[in-house]
Parts: sequence; C-alpha cells; structure tokens
Amino acid sequence: MTHRIIIVGGGAGGLELATRLGRTLGKSGQASITLVDANLTHIWKPLLHEVAAGSLNSAEDELNYVAQAKWNNFQFQLGCMSGLNRASRAITLAAAYDEHGELLMPERELNYDSLVLAVGSTTNDFGTPGAADHCLFLDTRAQAERFHLQLLNHYLRAHASQTDSTELINVAIVGAGATGVELAAELHHAAHELAAYGLDRIRPENMRITLIEAGPRVLPALPERIGHPVHKTLEKLGVTVLTNAAVSEVTRDALHTAQGQVIPASLKVWAAGIRAPAFLQELDGLESNRINQLVVRPTLQTTHDDNIFAFGDCAACPQPDGRTVPPRAQAAHQQASLLAKSLKARIAGQALQDYRYRDYGSLISLSSFSAVGNLMGNLTGSVMLEGWLARMFYVSLYRMHQVALYGLVRTALLMIGGHIGRGTEPRLKLH
Repeated sequence: MTHRIIIVGGGAGGLELATRLGRTLGKSGQASITLVDANLTHIWKPLLHEVAAGSLNSAEDELNYVAQAKWNNFQFQLGCMSGLNRASRAITLAAAYDEHGELLMPERELNYDSLVLAVGSTTNDFGTPGAADHCLFLDTRAQAERFHLQLLNHYLRAHASQTDSTELINVAIVGAGATGVELAAELHHAAHELAAYGLDRIRPENMRITLIEAGPRVLPALPERIGHPVHKTLEKLGVTVLTNAAVSEVTRDALHTAQGQVIPASLKVWAAGIRAPAFLQELDGLESNRINQLVVRPTLQTTHDDNIFAFGDCAACPQPDGRTVPPRAQAAHQQASLLAKSLKARIAGQALQDYRYRDYGSLISLSSFSAVGNLMGNLTGSVMLEGWLARMFYVSLYRMHQVALYGLVRTALLMIGGHIGRGTEPRLKLH
C-alpha cells in the first residue's frame, strides 16, 4: 500500500516540503502526498508588511495551491483541520460554507501514515485589554489587505475634503521585532509615494508613525549591533521609537502604556509576540507548551506519537543548550529540508536524523531606504552588512524561496516579468 503523507499548513515550510516530496516520492509512486490549507493561495509571510503598506500587490505574488500540486505530483485539499484521531490515524477537516452560509464542503476525514503539522503561528496580544478589538494584526494576507484598505481610506477621505488644511494620520505599531520595524519603514515610504500620486492632503511628514517596544531596544531577538543602526535609521526617517514601553490597554483612539503614556493613533497594529493556533492544545493528547506549540523531539516527531511530525513556528524543538529553536523563516526552511529526507528514510525503514538549527544570520529591510543585517558561516564568521548590499541579500531570500517552489527557470521568468511590469504599473497599490 502506498504510504500516505498529509501535510497540514501551506506556509513557506509546509509548501516547500510538499513540493520536495511531490517531486521525489510522489513522482516515483512511493507515497501519496496531500497538502491541506484553509486558503487557495500562498504568499510568503515575510512579505505581508509590504502588502499592508501597498508596496506589494499580493495578487501578483500569490501562488495557487491547486496549480502547484498539479505541477509537482501532490494533492491539495482545501480545509481547516479541526480534529485528530491518533488511533485510526485520521484528521478531521471542518465543514466549509460560502459567503451566503450555504454548505460548500461537508466535514470529512483524511487518513494518514505520516502526519506533518506546519500550521505556523499567530500574533500574541498577551490578553492586553482592547488589543483584539482595536488593533489590526498581520498574520494573514487578508489582514494585511485590510490594513492597506484602511490606510488608503484615510488618504481618500482627506483628498475629498473641502477644506484647505493639511490633515494628520497617527499610526502606532506595537512590537519592534522584524515585522514592526519593517512595517514602520515601509509606511514611511508609502507616505511619500501616496503624496507623489496626488494624495497630498496628508503630507509625508504628517504621517506620524510610533513604534512601541516593551523591551530595552528594537529587534530584541537579534544582536545589538544590528538593532542599534536600525534604531538610528528609523529616527532619521521620522519614526518615533519608544522602548521600555509596555502597552497596558488599547482604546478606540489611543494606546496606553504601563508607564502612563497615552499615544494617539487612528491605525493600530499589534506585531509583538507569537503563539501557535489554539486547536493544537486539544489534539488527542499531544504535548503542547504554554504558547500552544507542539513539543517535538530533535527528529521533529511529537513526543507522544512517532507518526506525527511538527515543525516551524507551531513546534517547540529543543536545542543542545536547552532553548527551543527560534521561530524564524530560516529554521522552517532547514526543517523542511530535513523532513524531506526523514520521510524518505521512514518509508525505507531507516533511522531518522536529528535536527540541528544553524543560524545563517539576519537581514532587516528598511524599505527602499536601507537594509541592515549580518551573515554567518563557517568560513566567514559573522559579517555585518548595510545599505545596498544588505538589500540585495534580503531580496535574495525571497528568490531562494521561489526557486524551492518553482525551480530556477520559472523563477528567472518571474523576475523578468516583474521587471517588465514595473513600467506599466503604479509603484504603490492604490486600490
């Protein structure tokens, strides 16, 4: 009987794994591979801040799961996982309804021999009063597009105003990690582009952007030698950076900090902290931690079931120093590469390798203004990068993701098509 592999979650890691396995085990008939996701299309999550600012048109950079499955010898099932039966080796997909409430797909079960969970993470608001009601989040394409629409509506209302006075817009971003920092810079760039297209009732200097961090510095998960120049660049761009400022409450028109500050904001984004989806806590006895991540062994198998694997942001994988693997895109990519080998070994009855996280450095994009980061390797050690060179390395990360999904030739064609299209489209999404 053909080995049945189900991968739940079509993010960067899950989609890369399905594509790799489809090209090998699927193509040779050694296994049937099924990818499950609640959406029909994929967009690389590190790009969502650009979607929110309008710098990236998500319709042009999305990948269709059905087409990707056909091209790479795996199957795709649209659905949201709602349950697990480990005894019968089956997952349950919840019923789906259309926009009119009519049943689109009934609840159904899929059987597996190997199950891989790669459902990523969502933003953690830590139960802060008002955050869920008044803040926008950037976990999905739909959320990023919602933010962009609200931003654009502010500009259109100001543009239609009958008064001659210049209007203000206050944007507050909670969390000075990579997402918050990159969004702040991207919004500053968007303010200049919107003014250039004639929506100048809100001048670039009148988009007031405040970046709020509970810790002592920006980019707390990265080395200080990266965080310091990023902080200085943001301030040069006019972004107000508040550190040691923990948000205690969010209201309709402002954020309140534990230190007594009140920060007016009509647009509020929460980009601090992560947690895995809540349903992972209730998966038929699998072990999870306080932020809902499934606890796995170094082989990426769950602690209570060798037939179930988890990786990426939804998994707590131990490192030799006792810490868990950080929730970063490079970790998910490395784990997907290992699992592609491990699942082949499992079918062949061979032992599985342990995962060891390797930090290849970090790169932070500050829109068109700059980029900062460091590259780490066995030969070079740690090399600090800034400016144009760092920007080129940053762009190459997305190109590497595309190569993993499309191959070299199609990625090259996409790059050429994108370059040609730049001359016929606005530099910012205006709808």
